[in-house]
Amino acid sequence: MLIQSKRVWICGDFIPAEIEINDGKITEIYPLNTKPADKDYGDLRIVPGFLDIHCHGAYGYDTNYAEPEGLKKWAKGIVHEGVTGFMSTTITELKPVLMKAVKNVAAVKKDFEAGRDGADILGIHFEGPYLDMKYKGAQPPEAIVPPSVDEFKEYQEAANGLIKIITLAPEHDPDYALTRYCSENGVVVSIGHSGATFEQAILAVANGAKSITHTYNGQSPFNHRANGVTGTALRLHDLYSEVICDCNHSTPEALNIFFTSKGKDHGIMISDALMAKGFKPGDKFMFGGHEIEIYPDGSAHLTETKGLAGSTMRICDGLKNLVTRAGVPFDAALNSCTINPASLLGLNDHLGKIAVAYDADIVVLNDDYSVEETYCKGVPQF
Repeated sequence: MLIQSKRVWICGDFIPAEIEINDGKITEIYPLNTKPADKDYGDLRIVPGFLDIHCHGAYGYDTNYAEPEGLKKWAKGIVHEGVTGFMSTTITELKPVLMKAVKNVAAVKKDFEAGRDGADILGIHFEGPYLDMKYKGAQPPEAIVPPSVDEFKEYQEAANGLIKIITLAPEHDPDYALTRYCSENGVVVSIGHSGATFEQAILAVANGAKSITHTYNGQSPFNHRANGVTGTALRLHDLYSEVICDCNHSTPEALNIFFTSKGKDHGIMISDALMAKGFKPGDKFMFGGHEIEIYPDGSAHLTETKGLAGSTMRICDGLKNLVTRAGVPFDAALNSCTINPASLLGLNDHLGKIAVAYDADIVVLNDDYSVEETYCKGVPQF
């Protein structure tokens, strides 16, 4: 298959080019019109496929529901926002629920074929249950427990090794034992839902933590005399850090500050989307045993406390928000949902950019940032 456009994102710029795809891979990149193209996209932008490494569900499904068909429907639907790979993310729950959830992802993944079945399931983001009570956010407090290496091993065994990221509060991890164990065994440790001081967070990084979970939210805030987890994200420029880009969890100005600090290589856009994605304002759902409601701006809130519980954001809309509302340079905005999450996960040798030998995960963007077409492993999804 050959596709082409006058604007293909290669090496940090748009150039006229033709992309040859065979067996799910990019096999050649030619000058525009070198060969007869199967699909000519004119001057529409062709960019790498988007990766969402922190998302709980969509279309009425939540990772913790542990329903195979719900997970499959999610993978099929998410391609319409340009996502070609995602991390099925848990929320804090009692152990039997979490065990069932990770077993479900492992079972679906076993027979899953990216492209044929939609966006690739890259693994599991294990958010909690090892969190701080004060900064729990919408995470169910009744299920929060101290970090345990032995317990985590049980979860990872049930997940068939698919837990690739864990969000935890390192100040509750004695001697940073779980932080070290995970980092030494191929699991990215992300500091989140944490009241850690700046000094505690720095020590967590020294013991293997590689990322900050949804910067600004669910963490000790930045103060000029007590810098907190947020200060750690902003001060350590080469520390990967997530941020929710719906302009509800953080203002456009805060997003601009974040990307000014992180530059183009270490900021990671996430949706933190819930099962409420795909529904309309006023609809209500259960999230971790607590009711949430979609507000007119697309955010989801706990009905009891009115606190933010997550988003319904599409990644293509987050990209638009960063560029048009937050004033983030296009390369930094695009990297945040392509090569940066791939690099954090160690997948940047075959995901995250348009280059020969990379997976043919490709998005065709309209000028309004809506998605014209998504290719997962070379398979058109629309």
